[in-house]
Amino acid sequence: MSKVSYYTEEGLRKLREELNQLKDIERPKASQAIAEARDKGDLSENAEYDAAKEAQGMLEMQIAKLEETLSTARIIDESQLDTSKALIHSTVKIKNQINGMEMTYKLVAQSESDLANGKISVDSPIGKGLLGKKVGDVAEVVVPNGIMKFDILEITRD
Repeated sequence: MSKVSYYTEEGLRKLREELNQLKDIERPKASQAIAEARDKGDLSENAEYDAAKEAQGMLEMQIAKLEETLSTARIIDESQLDTSKALIHSTVKIKNQINGMEMTYKLVAQSESDLANGKISVDSPIGKGLLGKKVGDVAEVVVPNGIMKFDILEITRD
């Protein structure tokens, strides 16, 4: 059984738009490419046909994965969440105890993560280490080089 994933309304809308794009636009293009390749003759020696079939298979796998993700997706009612703890969709300001560097991250679902925009997955090592922490707590994050410690400075919700 798949585990439930939590999304913002915007994140869920983007997933649905991507699925619709794949089904309504990319799937017909893949079928057309196969038809065009088939019209070029002998299928046993037709590399274009093989490539089009393989691309269609990859597209169908991508569609199936998105459909599975959407089937277990839930929208979070942020008004019901405890604002004193770092939970999914919390924005957490942390300070690295070793170098004193301060960072701010928003904890999001895996498919919404975007490090360049400060969004990290709750499934990432730092995300897991921050979950459930309160302001003033120390988050210990296991990384390949050992353990990093972060002071929790601030927790907010957008």
